[in-house]
Amino acid sequence: MDPDEARRIVRETNYVTWRRQGGWDPLLVTRAEGSRFWDSSGKEYLDLSSQLMATNLGHGNERVIAAIADQARRLAYAGPGFATEARAHLSQSLGEVLPAGLRRYFFSTSGTEANEAALKIARAATGRQKVLARYRSYHGATAASISVTGDPRRKAIEPLQKVPGTVFAPDCYCYRCPFGLTYPDCDVACAEYVDYQLEHEGDVAAMILEPVVGTNGVLVPVPEYLPRIREITRKHGVLLIADEVMSGWGRVGEWFAVDHWKVVPDILTTAKGITGAYVPLGLTATTAALHDVFQDRYFPHGHTYEAHPLTLGPAVAAIEEYRRLGLLEKSRHDGLYLLQRLREIQERHPSVGEVRGMGLFAAVELVRDRKNRTPFNTEEDKLAGKPLVADQVAATMLKDGVFCVSWVSHLIVAPPLIVTRGELDHGLDVLDRALAVADAKVGAAG
Repeated sequence: MDPDEARRIVRETNYVTWRRQGGWDPLLVTRAEGSRFWDSSGKEYLDLSSQLMATNLGHGNERVIAAIADQARRLAYAGPGFATEARAHLSQSLGEVLPAGLRRYFFSTSGTEANEAALKIARAATGRQKVLARYRSYHGATAASISVTGDPRRKAIEPLQKVPGTVFAPDCYCYRCPFGLTYPDCDVACAEYVDYQLEHEGDVAAMILEPVVGTNGVLVPVPEYLPRIREITRKHGVLLIADEVMSGWGRVGEWFAVDHWKVVPDILTTAKGITGAYVPLGLTATTAALHDVFQDRYFPHGHTYEAHPLTLGPAVAAIEEYRRLGLLEKSRHDGLYLLQRLREIQERHPSVGEVRGMGLFAAVELVRDRKNRTPFNTEEDKLAGKPLVADQVAATMLKDGVFCVSWVSHLIVAPPLIVTRGELDHGLDVLDRALAVADAKVGAAG
């Protein structure tokens, strides 16, 4: 098919996610390999955000591809009421990498569905309705998961589709502390306030959080935060759900982000990197105690593609590849270098308010006024379809052959874990140049 014709057909017949539909003019991506992809003109791009923080293994991993083909030949589909070898093999592999105690699994096809299952399990198991979430969060697009999402995507759909019972807690976001305090003198007030909320709220089934916040800024909590949240939720008999859709699978230098703080949630959800995004798979992992609740009680969840064999076989191969390539250690090591380079870039650009991250997962927050930490754009600007400075920086990078995700007023640097040092340097050099777009707007009226 002619490339322009292919783009026209897609543009005129498809919806595109999370934006106004007018003006969408997508690249036609034709192939990808390693940390790079190509468009229909043959132009090469460095993938500095792993597409949507998903292709942790990079593009074109032959062992995962072979596992997809092998599974398709052996057994492409079986209903969720059957056992399969792929299901057994992945369940064994997960037991080797998930936090101890999370040994009961529900398989779906996305992070959204993984969180939907987690929320339903928590409510059904406890008989309670409310869920404590956080403002700077994203947990998915379906009814329950969007209702516990804090970012602007919830606001866009809330009048039309909302599951009642969400209560929002403050974020662990030191750059913009909701209490106006400074760590460590704050005594981690953002965690202590959760204790106050659970003391007085009542009817709370669970607290859901991203251990390292993803799209909404790559917020890395202070060391005391997650262990204290675990203590508080246990104290009040509230389940803790860790959403590791983005932060799992070596992205932050461990199998899962909670491993950094030796915290074991009651439920862990994940997707994306579980297969390197080669096939769509979501996972909801729970404790045996939660599973036991449903031994003699109806389990109120399921769907046709639960435990789809074609998604499970490649996940086993992906786990083997994380090990074979030493990607957890590489993510930790390269992550230190990434933060060092980003801090050097920050010093040169008045538009950069803060850089932060863990492993190969980092954010560059853009500000109009560094002293007052005034962002260039707000969530309301995003919903209104106003031009965003972060998007303009990302567009400049794309013209220079580097793809980088932008969101409201920050950029997300999260390359495939296989990225080479030379590729990383190239991407950061392009970012360094593109930030001139934001620098030119520093101090200007909004």
